[in-house]
Amino acid sequence: MATVLKAFDKWKEFLNDRVEQAHKAGMNDDTIKNLAVQIGDFLANKVDPENSEERILKSLWDVADETERKTIAGLMVKLVTPGK
Repeated sequence: MATVLKAFDKWKEFLNDRVEQAHKAGMNDDTIKNLAVQIGDFLANKVDPENSEERILKSLWDVADETERKTIAGLMVKLVTPGK
């Protein structure tokens, strides 16, 4: 369990770094969320889940419609963005 939590924490750090870079590059929140949806689509279609957390996210992504996917992506960005 500790390994999974460490991996998830590292993933959140990675995503936070990318969101910060996007903000510094002048991207607004809507653009970042749209990119997050595109990345979610890519991951869902091209990458096999490696753990239970990734399988859950993929399962949710697979059953979600476009609006729900935007919500999931937005929540993932919000999860890693302090003060949002």
